[in-house]
Amino acid sequence: MSEIIAKSSLFPGQAGELELIINALYDGTFICNKEGVILMVNVAYERITGVKTEELLHRNVRDLVDEGVISESITLKVLEQGKPVTIRQQFKSGKEVLISGSPVWVNGETKFVVTNVRDMTELNRVQKELAESKALNEKYISELTALREKDRIVYHSKVMEETITLSKQLAAFDSTILILGESGVGKELIANLIHKCSYRSKEKFVKVNCGAIPEELLESELFGYESGAFTGANSKGKPGLFEIANNGTIFLDEIGELSLPLQVKLLRVLQESELMRVGGVEPIKVNFRLVAATNKNLEEMVRQKKFREDLYYRLHIVPIVIPSLRERVEDIAPLVFHFFSALSRKYGMNKTFLPGVIKRLENHLWPGNVRELENMVERLYVTVQSSVIEESHLPSHFLQEKNKHSEFSLQHHVEKVEKQLILDAIKKHQTTRKAALELGINQSTLVRKMQKYRISPLS
Repeated sequence: MSEIIAKSSLFPGQAGELELIINALYDGTFICNKEGVILMVNVAYERITGVKTEELLHRNVRDLVDEGVISESITLKVLEQGKPVTIRQQFKSGKEVLISGSPVWVNGETKFVVTNVRDMTELNRVQKELAESKALNEKYISELTALREKDRIVYHSKVMEETITLSKQLAAFDSTILILGESGVGKELIANLIHKCSYRSKEKFVKVNCGAIPEELLESELFGYESGAFTGANSKGKPGLFEIANNGTIFLDEIGELSLPLQVKLLRVLQESELMRVGGVEPIKVNFRLVAATNKNLEEMVRQKKFREDLYYRLHIVPIVIPSLRERVEDIAPLVFHFFSALSRKYGMNKTFLPGVIKRLENHLWPGNVRELENMVERLYVTVQSSVIEESHLPSHFLQEKNKHSEFSLQHHVEKVEKQLILDAIKKHQTTRKAALELGINQSTLVRKMQKYRISPLS
């Protein structure tokens, strides 16, 4: 090639340096003389077009067009029109390129034509993915709008739909409800839904995180206190949260954190519908609906004498098991769009992401469930400077994870065996309690797994 460059006399004595410069260009480049004979081709041109250099050098572009090596020649167009020309072209390699040809004038006449070739395949792919992402975005925005108007809970999966349906059904009754599920699955949202769908919806909905209030304060917070009950107490006394929730609903989250003495007092409130303030002597009548929640195994805590058995059965009248996020992968995309939409409204910046990002997120196990997903979405939103979020913006461990849904994965085979064992146990015993005993797990765990595999009690 350097011999050809030297003979062209473009830069006498600097052929080697020019070759290095031309070959360093990322875009494909070749140069023809005014007769249309190719004098120079860089390595990027061969990479992009798939046409070998030896097929081009010393050849006239007219012959190449006649032989079908190239579909049309930008060089000929430049020579004919005497001005720069740009066209799109697809090569036999399947790549689509943008080709720009420019004349080089010497003493008022065209001496050479320099052609630049830019690979548009990747750009076209990104544009296509952006179009798909936009369509997906519009689809989920429409669905989310409907969901906000309805329940304000974002879901798409069948198993979550069944959970919502059960919650609404139970809301019509005043029975105590125990919500079970891992941390971060949205137990508070379900509790709020139950309250809004109940006849108590116009009354107060009081939320209490039993694990966030120090034990020495929790009793006075829940049951209230009388004047002078302890040092620093309000001189007029103070009603407790059970009194504040009168005629409404009280939600006791992390109920497994209650101490045994407080469990005794709670049991009395549930059985007698009355409470005694700290330092009080007269019982106070209360009327409220209790919804409790925990991510702990209360049945195991009962066996370990850490939770009262009588209170457990009083709470366990109607359990609702919320599946983990890894058990309802179909909800991940709607949730991501929901969180992005909220962040866009908050910060006034419109951002989107390529479909490959969603696939990576769906492949993650999410031990922190919806809360972890929300935090990840916010992290991407505030740290990625561009308006388009790509897979490369995800943390490295997301990119290293294998497809958990692969039919060859260990988890796939484990789930297959687990589902069959549950089916066999349910068919044999017809009740979840007896089936759970045979399988060696507690009933709530069995119910959750049945929801995961969409197994009905009469399967």
